[in-house]
Amino acid sequence: MAEAIGWFLLGLLLLALGGDSIVKAASGLAHRLRVPPFVIGLLLVGFATSIPELTVNASAFLHGSQSLALGNAVGSNIVNVGLTLGLAAVFAPLLIRWRALAPLLLCLMLATVALILLSLDGVLSRIEGALFLVAFVAIFAYAALRSREELPEVREAVAAYAATSDDLALNLIRVAIGAALLYYGAGWVVESAPVVGLQMGMTPLVTGLILVSIGTALPEAAAAVMAARRGQGDIVAGHVLGSSLVNLLVAVGGLAALRDLPMPASFVRFELPAALAFLLLMVPMLRSDLRLSRAEGGLLLAALAGWVAFELLLVK
Repeated sequence: MAEAIGWFLLGLLLLALGGDSIVKAASGLAHRLRVPPFVIGLLLVGFATSIPELTVNASAFLHGSQSLALGNAVGSNIVNVGLTLGLAAVFAPLLIRWRALAPLLLCLMLATVALILLSLDGVLSRIEGALFLVAFVAIFAYAALRSREELPEVREAVAAYAATSDDLALNLIRVAIGAALLYYGAGWVVESAPVVGLQMGMTPLVTGLILVSIGTALPEAAAAVMAARRGQGDIVAGHVLGSSLVNLLVAVGGLAALRDLPMPASFVRFELPAALAFLLLMVPMLRSDLRLSRAEGGLLLAALAGWVAFELLLVK
């Protein structure tokens, strides 16, 4: 048990370091290709914090553990809202002005409802998974096209998020280092997490929902706290929504597109509605010029604690 916990924690550390290296490399290479800074920032806001989850899901799929990957993808969405957004707001109230975030939240809620309805027959088919991937591309294109409607300070903040060196040799080294760290980190997490979860009486699905999703979200939560203290509420909220869209449409959709994805009845009845409920909590937070207070952040953290307690009670 102690050895498995050690490998699990080491894997999480490598995932965080590898994800950061890949993000910087992707940003630098995109700058070198003259991609507009706002588009680069938009891509990074969406994908940056999802890289550890996506790598773990890919490794779990290759190891034949679709349940772990599914639990991690949906659990990460709950943790994104409850832990990342909640903790950031507790440390510093968030002012959210990014206008595209409100329609993106609506798209995410609709996608979650669609996943629930499509899963009622117990499986998400390859065609349905492919449709989720197409939906993600359409949503990203919509967000990019709306860039001119955003406030100048929002565009500048998103573009500044992508600022890094465009030196080719440096970024190729970053890619190589990041890929190696992600490969070994994901492998160790996928191999050790079920062992730790089994000792706690968890199935692979619940292990992904709680242990892996919270573990991979901790670096993101720490970064969100720092961003909140710098007054970057738009970046924090953008990370939460962008990462959640990637987890739902790319991770779950990609798993199903590769192979029909079994959807346990209990997962459809409890976990997916819980993910939707956390999104509903964000509705009043993404109105025009609304500040997310410390009290509201505390409410999100309390909701997350309640969800974790509920999941653990179900295990027992």
